[in-house]
Amino acid sequence: MQQRQLGKNGPKVSALGLGCMGMSEFYGISDNKENIKVLNRALELGCNFWDTADMYGVGLNEVLLSHVLRERRNDVFLATKFANVRGNDGAFLGVNGKPDYVKRACDMSLMRLGVDVIDLYYQHRVDPQVPIEDTWGAMKELVVAGKVRYLGISEAGPKTIRRAHAVHPITAGQYEYSLWTRDVEDAVIPTCRELGIGFVPYSPLGRGFLTGQYKDAAAISTPGDRRGNFPRFKGENLNENAKWLEKIENKAKAHNCTPAQLALAWVLAKGEDMLPIPGTRKIHRLEENLAALNVKLSAQDIAELDQMADPNGVSGLRYPEASIHTTLVESI
Repeated sequence: MQQRQLGKNGPKVSALGLGCMGMSEFYGISDNKENIKVLNRALELGCNFWDTADMYGVGLNEVLLSHVLRERRNDVFLATKFANVRGNDGAFLGVNGKPDYVKRACDMSLMRLGVDVIDLYYQHRVDPQVPIEDTWGAMKELVVAGKVRYLGISEAGPKTIRRAHAVHPITAGQYEYSLWTRDVEDAVIPTCRELGIGFVPYSPLGRGFLTGQYKDAAAISTPGDRRGNFPRFKGENLNENAKWLEKIENKAKAHNCTPAQLALAWVLAKGEDMLPIPGTRKIHRLEENLAALNVKLSAQDIAELDQMADPNGVSGLRYPEASIHTTLVESI
């Protein structure tokens, strides 16, 4: 397994990580026995950079990982997150960045995961009511206490990144980034690179769209699959995006790889600081994704894909209108 360094002050981890969210929620019915097989297979293949959060499955995703961590803790570089608050019934209750909550959330994650320390602890979303210095002051205390090794941030704007980094070095920034979501290229990625922050793209396969499996409404009609709530997967947007995807699929054929592998290879080729975390619940998809590390793209290939993946050619917002305020937020 190829490895990459996570930011200038972080360790080396697998160049492709594993996003674990879908194993517990949001993409239809899941089988935990199969999920555990996928997790173990990932480690067999050297994929040791795992990503979860306390909100995934309202804590159940962290519990799921604990079944593997109890035997293989030293084999995993473990990332989890806090800030998105949910009720026991799954209701979304907002974002909390208050210092006392930061510490409580960390202790709860440690308990669910069954570990003594979290390798990478992210602020999942910026709390617009709490100065980022207050939140990161509490996160820094977690590092000093030995409960957390490295700190990360997700969906924060460039100014907030700088303010948080001034309190304690940010090791990783996690943002949506893929062939059809490129808004972080203008300011966020340059800010992270200036500060030596590793970049962790989530949804590098566009919530599965870039695999070519979800080009019509019937493919996303499974109960519990939230894709149908996203503007890009609705009505005429979906039809237009399916046409847009054809160019990517044709390029993949020319490279004798799958569209998913081409999409991941493009992200990986954007810099050695890129560590994407595609998610899956199937071993054959895990193996397919990891094989993207063998797809070699020339500078001309990348330029052609950049042109094919012009953001202006994508139809629809990446999140529903009601969720937009939670992304690329600047702190008060």
